[in-house]
Amino acid sequence: MRALRFVFLVVLLQCSSIAQTILNGAGATFPNPMYQAWSSEYHRAHPDVQLNYQSIGSAGGIRALTAGALDFAATDWPMSDEQVNQLRQRRGIEVIHVPTVMGAVVLVYNLPEVDTQLKFSGAVLGQMYLGNITRWNDPAIAKENPGVILPDKKIIVVHRTDGSSTTYIFRDFLARTSPEWKEKAGSDSSVRWPVGVGAWSGGGGERAYTLDGAIFYTEWIYAVQNHMTIAGVRNAAGKYINASPESIAEASVQMPQDFRAWITNTSGDRAYPMACLTWLLIPRTWGDPNKRKAMINFLDWILDSGQKMTSNLHYVPLPETLAAQVRNDVKQIK
Repeated sequence: MRALRFVFLVVLLQCSSIAQTILNGAGATFPNPMYQAWSSEYHRAHPDVQLNYQSIGSAGGIRALTAGALDFAATDWPMSDEQVNQLRQRRGIEVIHVPTVMGAVVLVYNLPEVDTQLKFSGAVLGQMYLGNITRWNDPAIAKENPGVILPDKKIIVVHRTDGSSTTYIFRDFLARTSPEWKEKAGSDSSVRWPVGVGAWSGGGGERAYTLDGAIFYTEWIYAVQNHMTIAGVRNAAGKYINASPESIAEASVQMPQDFRAWITNTSGDRAYPMACLTWLLIPRTWGDPNKRKAMINFLDWILDSGQKMTSNLHYVPLPETLAAQVRNDVKQIK
């Protein structure tokens, strides 16, 4: 009888395993907390679907998807035409870029003697990161912060040492707002910095931030969670804007058909100028009908119920107009 029970249990487990659809994905680090929360919550409500996501970086996710090791990938920057063509040639598939949530890069600084929030334009930040502005009481900084008593203290410029979307967004903002920065440094994510102290992502950046006189760019989520002092940043309309769910959402623009677009320094009057999107990379055609159905259902869920979970983790939900565009594209998955 005990043996029969064991056989029955094995058969039951096998049936359960067969009935479960598993989707494997990997890529971007920025949305990882959100994706883990979504995967867990969706599996709780749909135990027949298991979503496994590994945070290995956007470039790693794109490479693994191109090699055929994943069902889907995630990226913090749109795939280039070259990457799209390589995927088409290697695997014979097209992918759709599915925007999932919004976020932002912010400037944080460590000046204990200044209790008024500082404000910066891209032009001044470009001069600081080029090494042309080196003291906190420089006239250019004072002009943007009238009435603030600035210390005669050295500016310690801090930058990321790892190629990242955070760096790409910050450099892209500088390239759009500082002609001298664009000419001398460009907007790539992993280029030698003219000046400054290098710090890796996460804890390295936090330790660098503690340097007296430091200025650093980081994810809005990270700055909020670590209680950092965040600066206001001048947008394309000439207004100094703080990162907030409202100002980040206002940076959203009418997306191109393939959703491959940056939203730095958009024209919205109250738009935060260093806002960003993150994307899931989903094959447009699927050979496995069970995986196709599971993927479409999950995407529909994150565009509806999943968006309601974003604020708990300091992400910003997609504006409804953009979410509606994405829902229409998801319908084209075959």
